[in-house]
Amino acid sequence: MRSHRRREFLKGLGASVGASFLFTPFLDSIADAAPGRKPKRLLLFCTMGTAPSIWKPTSVSGETPTFSEATSPLADVKQHIVLVDGLPSGNPGNNHGAPDGLTGLGFGGGPAGLISVDQFIADKLIAAGVKTSIPSLLLGAESTVSGGRSPYYRADNLPTIASPMSAYSTLFGSAVPSNTSSDDLLRRRRSVLDHLKNEIKTLEGGLGSEQKRKLELHLDSIRQVEERLSNSSSGEGGGCKAPTSPAGDLSNPLMANLAHMDLIVGAFACDITRVAAIQWGSDQAMNVELPDIGLRGEEHGSMIHTGAPAHLDLVKLEKWLSQRFVDLITKLKAIPEADGSGTLFDNTLIAWCRDMGDSPNHNMNEMKFVLASGEGGYLKTAPGGRYVKSNERHERVLLSLCDAMGVTSFSGFGDPNLPSKSPLPGLAAS
Repeated sequence: MRSHRRREFLKGLGASVGASFLFTPFLDSIADAAPGRKPKRLLLFCTMGTAPSIWKPTSVSGETPTFSEATSPLADVKQHIVLVDGLPSGNPGNNHGAPDGLTGLGFGGGPAGLISVDQFIADKLIAAGVKTSIPSLLLGAESTVSGGRSPYYRADNLPTIASPMSAYSTLFGSAVPSNTSSDDLLRRRRSVLDHLKNEIKTLEGGLGSEQKRKLELHLDSIRQVEERLSNSSSGEGGGCKAPTSPAGDLSNPLMANLAHMDLIVGAFACDITRVAAIQWGSDQAMNVELPDIGLRGEEHGSMIHTGAPAHLDLVKLEKWLSQRFVDLITKLKAIPEADGSGTLFDNTLIAWCRDMGDSPNHNMNEMKFVLASGEGGYLKTAPGGRYVKSNERHERVLLSLCDAMGVTSFSGFGDPNLPSKSPLPGLAAS
């Protein structure tokens, strides 16, 4: 009977600790893949394609770009930025709705088994023991507008949570039970830890050396949680705090996505998820209402396919989106990690991904990415920013995202016939 109880306890120990907390910050085996490669989190910032003429740097000296008007806000954080350009898709003639952007393999390879890089990485993190409340968080207003799709796939297209109110409830609705103070919650969580420690001590005497070693590792994890709870209660050692609940669902999808951005930052701070994405519109349309910069219309019809060659309205929109990318970096920089390892941004890789590289011509011949990582992060960065142009398949950038998150086995992702099934050279810091 004692042996059966011991086996059941050991089998369920990790789940018991995880179930006792909304946040599980102590399984970080993936995060320290190699020196200079320490992101714990991946954030995808996804939009439609753009016009190459407005996106490309106005000049490049070596690898140092002069940012275009459309990307000019990125200059404020250029030391963190790598622009990647010129990469063809495996199916460059694919059009709207093709999932190539994040799967690396479009409908030309058959829809069965398609998985986007966010879902692939989330699965690998789970397999490695990194358990969070939400393995992958997909947010975005109007991601199916005009019959469009999001770029996220798990054999079939995955919708995003469109409503900020729903997203808030999903993420933080049960963070603190009603009529429960933060001090009460802290005491409740500590009492669970005390109970677990007492159970472990009771069982320890009948265990072999290997089982004792595993229990010691669990005790170390519990002690780390106790320290983080104590730091959290004193206002030190991390920024885990539920953001303010949205006042209501916003009719302007761009304003709704600003709320989604704050929710993603809060979810990262509280270790609710390690993989998140925000989707701006769908592959077919994005309704734009930005009176502050004099911009109204629908991105696809009235901006991408109107106003060539200058694309003045599209420049305004891309500049606004670039500023939102910078805002994400700024928000993540402002929040310290609970374990003292820098800021959230120092441990996050952000990737601006697109469904097409050349939207006016409806092709995927020149896929484009904006990548950003923090001090000592995964990317090889430079004080003036970097512009990397390559004719390698764009899937290799997606494999770089996998590599950054400690995922080095790519079986089951992308094109099985990709000649170079490896990350894109030159992106990772040596």
